[in-house]
Amino acid sequence: MHKARVYVTLKPSILDPQGNAVKNGLESLGFADVTDVRVGKYLEVSLDVVDKNVALEQVEEMCKKLLANPVIEDYRFELVEG
Repeated sequence: MHKARVYVTLKPSILDPQGNAVKNGLESLGFADVTDVRVGKYLEVSLDVVDKNVALEQVEEMCKKLLANPVIEDYRFELVEG
């Protein structure tokens, strides 16, 4: 059994209004040193697969087909046993 930790973020060229709102909120709370905030998604996917290579291939396909929008988002993932 494996668990994938998937991180999805907007590509650097894509505006992030939610990140800007968080940045403004932090500034209003006195955190003047914050220069940028980018908001993303974190997902954990558990797979009942023994072979690590099969799990890697499946998670890659999941990211390409559903978990991330490759037009505007980047993704990365790590696979851990558990």
